Amino acid sequence: MNLDVLIFAAHPDDAELSMGGTIALMTLAGLKTGVVDLSRGELGTRGSSETRKQEAAKAGEILKLSHRENLGLKDGSLKFNEEYLKKIVSKIRKHQPKIIFAPYFNDRHPDHIGTSQLVKEAMFFSGLAKITTEENDRIQAPFRPQKLYYYMQTYEFKPSFIVDITKTFDIKMNAIEAFDTQFHNPESKEPETFISQPAFLKFIEARARYFGFKIGREYGEAFFSEEEIEFDLIGVVRR
Repeated sequence: MNLDVLIFAAHPDDAELSMGGTIALMTLAGLKTGVVDLSRGELGTRGSSETRKQEAAKAGEILKLSHRENLGLKDGSLKFNEEYLKKIVSKIRKHQPKIIFAPYFNDRHPDHIGTSQLVKEAMFFSGLAKITTEENDRIQAPFRPQKLYYYMQTYEFKPSFIVDITKTFDIKMNAIEAFDTQFHNPESKEPETFISQPAFLKFIEARARYFGFKIGREYGEAFFSEEEIEFDLIGVVRR
């Protein structure tokens, strides 16, 4: 299936936490949008890889994703190697997205850093004919997306642009809350973690409000581009 946009994430729930409002905005606009989770999150303190699979499917339905899959790479070991690189190259060539998203390249979690590097390099190598990958026993044609943008996780950065998610903030939060084992649940008997403490979802809302404030809107999500971005001056005037 060809997609307009493809988001790569280290773990299930990363995409929802970081850009769930933007994903919902794109799918509501009719853009075919997919998420590829690199690992099952099996090292997570709470839940299991099976429960997270079910939660990811539910979140995908809430966001109206056209496609979601998990590569099943080893959680805690997401760093550059040729095997992982080619798996990501193959997904880019299969879905041929115009835009891809990846974690920002400086973060608290090593898997987020590794995923960022893998996706950036895969974007380049996906366009080289001599890098061969297969899908259903057929050699895939080279393909390179037009743009790569980075989403914010733990560490902040000065945004290249901010997306107004005021219309879709509630959808974002519903998708996050689909990961029931990962976030605050007073009935859970599992150990509390950084993201399961009661205040964590308030942090998510506070960040969205902050970046919304920066653009004069209620809620926003921040992104970074390593390349300059064309500015549609006429479009702004005609809003």
